[in-house]
Amino acid sequence: MSRSFCKVRWTLFLAAGAGIVFYSSAAAAAEKVVLKYSVIRMTLPVSELEVFAGTGKMSPGLEMLLSQAKQDPEAVRRNLTRPVKVNQRFLDGTLNSQVGEIILDEVGQVIRTPSGNANREALRSALVLSATNDNEITLLEAMRNYPAAEVYVEGDRLVEAYGKLVALSEQLGGVSERLQNILNKIRLPRL
Repeated sequence: MSRSFCKVRWTLFLAAGAGIVFYSSAAAAAEKVVLKYSVIRMTLPVSELEVFAGTGKMSPGLEMLLSQAKQDPEAVRRNLTRPVKVNQRFLDGTLNSQVGEIILDEVGQVIRTPSGNANREALRSALVLSATNDNEITLLEAMRNYPAAEVYVEGDRLVEAYGKLVALSEQLGGVSERLQNILNKIRLPRL
């Protein structure tokens, strides 16, 4: 085979793969969140959490859940919407490493697939997709971008999940700064 034919084939393969990934992510985004606090569990549309996060207005179901679970609605709202800054390229690379798999396993104990299967892959996809446009992640974005019809969330561990995302962001930020310093020394373009 000629080099140009292989190059065209490889380009088409990459384009098709990217199309499938973005199409499947959009088509299979979470519509419902199964929110669990201790023994209390409730299924809510993601749209209800988005309204709550944006306006503070709770649906009757969410109000009942947070009341029974003795959760401060404003604290829950803050944890859903507080952004974590992270460079999307570094995030993607890190989450595809052994260290990333450990992080995904830890965060995956809080935000997970209904069956618990393919949790790393689903969470990796949700986090990277969440950081794609603005290099920020919120827990609400991760839930919204989760590539399953339902996402299970251990509500009483949301603060823990947020803390793990912040730690990841700080680790990636340090790596990014060190890499940028190296690039500056050898005069390569900025990332």
